[in-house]
Amino acid sequence: MPIRIGSRIFQPRLFTTSLTILLIAGLILLGRWQLHRAHEKQALDAMFAAGADVTRIIERDTGPLPRYQHVQAMGSYDSTRQILIDNMSNARDQAGYYVITPFSLSGGGGWILVNRGWVPLGTSRAKLPRIAVAQNVRELRGRIDALPRAGLELGQRAPLAPPYPVVASFPTHDEIARLLGESPWSGAGALVLLDPGEPDGYLREWRAPGFPPMRHLAYAAQWFGLALTLAVIYVLTNLRRDAEGPAPSERGPR
Repeated sequence: MPIRIGSRIFQPRLFTTSLTILLIAGLILLGRWQLHRAHEKQALDAMFAAGADVTRIIERDTGPLPRYQHVQAMGSYDSTRQILIDNMSNARDQAGYYVITPFSLSGGGGWILVNRGWVPLGTSRAKLPRIAVAQNVRELRGRIDALPRAGLELGQRAPLAPPYPVVASFPTHDEIARLLGESPWSGAGALVLLDPGEPDGYLREWRAPGFPPMRHLAYAAQWFGLALTLAVIYVLTNLRRDAEGPAPSERGPR
């Protein structure tokens, strides 16, 4: 039904109205999703910052610890059975690997994986980086975390197998445990991110994963702005000048 607005008539078509409503609803949902992601990232950043408040010692009976909890452990690296996680990049988007080294905890505390940092890709993938590390008993410090995880996995992956170092794309902890054939594994967490100040590590720029919260907020503003722009375009394209003028009954007194 047409709506008269002064000397103009707003007379949208059913199809364009339905399509516009769907598009605006979709844009608003995208904006709300970005707001949700911003809140999630703020929580992760807060968790990362809070993890350094207290250092927990990993021992035989240590149970699951919060993500990013700062920890201290005594034991020794297994330099002969290391894993290179492929398709990892540094803060400057350079391609490379994460170096994952099994760490045997002293006193029969089991095993835990240690991410010793990022190394760049060599001249070719056939030439792997040298990542040997001394196997003496040592004390190390880091943060509890999970292994890097792919956003989308396609197809079934081949099982991990020697020779070492094994190159893998987003392996799970269970896959690495089967590869090494060791038990028990520490209940503290899947992985320790080696502190930047610890020796025998590589590039370590640890932070909570994902974009900064402000970037998600900027994306949300863009989606909401597009929704508003589409609404304005819809109104303007369906608002036409009334060539016939108002009906006689609608005209004011002469």
